[in-house]
Amino acid sequence: MVTKGANTVKNRALPIAMIGVLMLIGTVAAFAGGQKENSSPASMAAAAGSKGATSNVTLSGAGSSFAYPIYSKMGSEYNKITDVQLNYQAIGSSGGIKDISNKVVDFGGSDAFLTDEQIAKMSAPIIQFPTVAGSIVITYNLPGNPTIRLTGDVIAKIFLGQITKWNDPAITSLNPGITLPSEDIIVAHRSDGSGTTFNFSLYLSRVNADWKSKVGYGTSVNWPAGLGGAQNAGVAGIITQTPGAIGYVELAYATENKLPFATLQNAAGNWIVASLASTSQAANTKIPADGRIYLDNTTAAQGYPITTLTWVIAYKEQSYAGRSEAQAKALVDFFWWMIHDGEKYAEGLQYSPLPAAAVTADENILRQITFNGKPILTK
Repeated sequence: MVTKGANTVKNRALPIAMIGVLMLIGTVAAFAGGQKENSSPASMAAAAGSKGATSNVTLSGAGSSFAYPIYSKMGSEYNKITDVQLNYQAIGSSGGIKDISNKVVDFGGSDAFLTDEQIAKMSAPIIQFPTVAGSIVITYNLPGNPTIRLTGDVIAKIFLGQITKWNDPAITSLNPGITLPSEDIIVAHRSDGSGTTFNFSLYLSRVNADWKSKVGYGTSVNWPAGLGGAQNAGVAGIITQTPGAIGYVELAYATENKLPFATLQNAAGNWIVASLASTSQAANTKIPADGRIYLDNTTAAQGYPITTLTWVIAYKEQSYAGRSEAQAKALVDFFWWMIHDGEKYAEGLQYSPLPAAAVTADENILRQITFNGKPILTK
C-alpha cells in the first residue's frame, strides 16, 4: 500500500493520483501437461489455442515501489496471452521482505538482496534473482531549476547536514556560470523502509568516510538532517513544494514528473547524466552465480554512479508456503517469462534490461525451485 500525505505528487506508474493499494493485474500460464521441454509460457499459450485452456490461478506479490512500473507492464503484457491473475502491492522493499517472510504473498520485491544473515533468519530456504536495473537521481528545487553538478562527497555532506547553503563554495565551485541562491538547503528523504534508501545510503558510504562511520546504509537509516516522505511521491512532494529542497528518487519517476536532476561525477572522474545508456553501462558487469551484486559507484567509464538492480524473492520449495502445484508452476513460468520476453519492456520505462550474464544466472537460480522436492522447470 502506498501511503500519501499532504506533500505528494502523482505516482508515475499510474495515469492519475490514487490512494491505497497499487494493484497490477497480470497473468501467468499454468498448464496441466503436454508441454515441450524448451517452450516459453507464451508459446505454450499459443499452442493451447485459447486462454480457456489454462488454469485460472491468482498469484500475489508485494514490495519494491521502484520496480512497480516494470512489473505492472510485464503483468499487463503477460495478461494478453494467459489467464492467471497477478496482484502486486507497492509497499516498499522492507514490506515485501516482511510479506514473503510471513508467507502472505507468492513473491517479494526488493531493491536490496537478502544477506546471508537475513537468509538464515528465514523459516525456509529462498531464492532471489535480479530482474532489471535502474538509476537513482538527485532532484532539487532551485530558481529556474538549472542542471547542476554534484560529486558523491558533496551529496554526502549535504545529507549529513554539513553543507547547509546552496551557495556554499563546495557547490558553487562545481557549477561555474550558475548563480546559486544563499537560501538554506532542505533535505528530503524516505520515511519508509526502502530499497531506494538502501542503495542511496550504500553509495554515500562508498564515497564519504563520515557517512560510512556515522550513518552507514540500510533500507532505513538514522538521518542526520531533513524531512521524511513516504515513497517516491512523498519525497518528490516535499521537494516540489519546498524552495531549496533536495532529495533522491528513481530516474523514471523524475523523468515522468519532469523533475530536474543533477549530473554526477562517477568513480572514473567523468560527469554522467542519468539515462538508459549510462544505467546500462553500469549494469554491464560480471554477475555472480547467485545474482547478488551492487552496482553503485561503478568503475565503468560512462556508467552512472547510483545504479541498482532490483530483485524478486520467493521460496525455493513452493509447497512450504501452502501453494498448490498449479500455483507454483504458474509462478515459475511467469518468472521465466519476466527474464526473457519481459525484458523488452524495460527501456520504455527507463530501466535497463538485464545483461546476458545476469539472465544466465537467473535461469540457473529458477531451476532450483521445487514442488515437493521435484524441480518445477524442465527447460
